[in-house]
Amino acid sequence: MPAAVEPPIETPRTLSEAYAILATGPHRAIAGGTDVMVQITGELGPPPDRMIDLWRLHELRGITADGDAVMLGALTTYTEIRHSAVCREHLPSLVDAAATIGAAQIQNRGTLGGNIANASPAGDTLPVLLAADAKIVVGGPRGERTIAASEFWVAYRRTALEPDELVLRVRIPISVGRKVRFRKIGTRRAQAISKVVMALAWRERDARWSDVRLALGSVADRPIRARTTEAILEGASPTTETAERAAESLAAEIQPIDDVRSTADYRRAVAARVLRRLIRDAGGW
Repeated sequence: MPAAVEPPIETPRTLSEAYAILATGPHRAIAGGTDVMVQITGELGPPPDRMIDLWRLHELRGITADGDAVMLGALTTYTEIRHSAVCREHLPSLVDAAATIGAAQIQNRGTLGGNIANASPAGDTLPVLLAADAKIVVGGPRGERTIAASEFWVAYRRTALEPDELVLRVRIPISVGRKVRFRKIGTRRAQAISKVVMALAWRERDARWSDVRLALGSVADRPIRARTTEAILEGASPTTETAERAAESLAAEIQPIDDVRSTADYRRAVAARVLRRLIRDAGGW
């Protein structure tokens, strides 16, 4: 078998240089390169014809909080998320998700923007972004725009990005009193691609839930919100009865597939069990 041929790579030093390169035609954007290395071998579809390396763009780095939201640059690594005092205070579920991704080497190089743009249904941070009502800021030669996470992933490994756009940063609202919980199920406790990944968010007042978001990965062709099950949880209390109803609803709502990592039946059963456990833990029973 002939050796894989690496495509040409452009390496801009500023965002304006990157936009100028994108204006010449589509390029596969990379930063840490942890996903594209598989693509170059042809194991995950055809390799890209041209790539643009964003690693030197300091405009895409940084984690800040402005009182209303946390802003994370697209080049924020999983290690930076794990060590960030801002994330630990305001986004502990994102810290939990970042800790499940690969080994230390992957966490040091892999980026939040890469996880978003790669659009894998198994992307570990993506359900957290959905449950937290994140907004994804993208930009290109024609300017910037903001896309809700709920509208960003449109099909299997497809996003709402135009060919000349990049993910620039992510804005996650700081919502006082809102809780977000994350769980991942894989073959191992570490360095495993998810079989089911879930984030559940809610507010609680007078023992009843509101503003419920239930997001999942690895159970559809893209990260999804389980809106039918959300409706069951909205206004309910985290009781045994609620947990059973929600688990049954989720098992019926999702449409997972059989693949090399798991079966559809396993994913359906595990998703229901994980949701039941999250509700149980929230209710303290």
